[in-house]
Amino acid sequence: MNDGMSPEDPAPSVAIVIPCRDEAITIRQVVEGFQRSMPDAAIIVCDNGSNDQTASLARAAGARVIAEPQPGKGRALRRLLADVDADCYVMVDGDATYDPATAPAMVAEVLDNGVDMVVARRVSDGTAFPGGHTIGNRLLTFVFQRLFRLRLTDTLSGYRALSRRFVKTFPVLTRGFEVETDLNAHAASLDLRHVEIESAYTSRPTGSHSKLGTWRDGFRILRRMFRLFRDWRPLLTFSLAGLACVFAATVVALPIVLDFLDTGLVERQPTLIAVAVAYLLGFGMISIGMVLERIAQMRREVTRLLYLSLPAQRT
Repeated sequence: MNDGMSPEDPAPSVAIVIPCRDEAITIRQVVEGFQRSMPDAAIIVCDNGSNDQTASLARAAGARVIAEPQPGKGRALRRLLADVDADCYVMVDGDATYDPATAPAMVAEVLDNGVDMVVARRVSDGTAFPGGHTIGNRLLTFVFQRLFRLRLTDTLSGYRALSRRFVKTFPVLTRGFEVETDLNAHAASLDLRHVEIESAYTSRPTGSHSKLGTWRDGFRILRRMFRLFRDWRPLLTFSLAGLACVFAATVVALPIVLDFLDTGLVERQPTLIAVAVAYLLGFGMISIGMVLERIAQMRREVTRLLYLSLPAQRT
């Protein structure tokens, strides 16, 4: 049976991309783990301005190393996705908390089943997550699910497999730990196929420290979610704000109208002017939302056409 492939067609390529900074304690373990689980994959580490021996240890372990001196996980991932060419990308942190043994199943979903994003849902023994991180992850996942209606239960997992089509249509616009939120929003906005696979998640080795700040980065991620939602659904966003202005203006204007019907006089003229301004602002925001909605729709259409212009996944 002819499946559209010739014997000369090369096997699909897989790249393990690892953005990391100051992970000298763990990087060799991560590289060697993926060499065992994915022996045919290319392993590329992006050294994000480390002050230790992360880069040299990654090279010694057999990984290719590229540098991104500007700090931020988003910037490191941007460099990796721009400089590396593959049919499937496995994105993972360099802190040795994720299980390399899950990678073959994740890659199979992309290469065999045509999935665009596979998220490793972290399964911990209860000690890997600091208390604040657990609460923050659940809260941010809840907010994201309500905003984008994406069926993910671990929206902040840093262990993912991505198709070539996904990567080459994904603009990495963030600098820090918000990048996972952008990946999720990209999948939601284009309605791309995505699945979750359970994967063991362990504590960092002794001496290794997380760069994620619970409150600082949690607030940045939450702020990024609302900005992405505003860009994705501008009509709804601006209409809600506009209708709030109209409602407030109506509440304030009602006593003025009743006084006018009763006395024929408008005694609170400054308030009436403020009401008029609020009405103009409210309906103006709704109009702006309508224009931005059309622009957002055109942007999604162009991105979708770019996605479709790329070759389908080779299997």
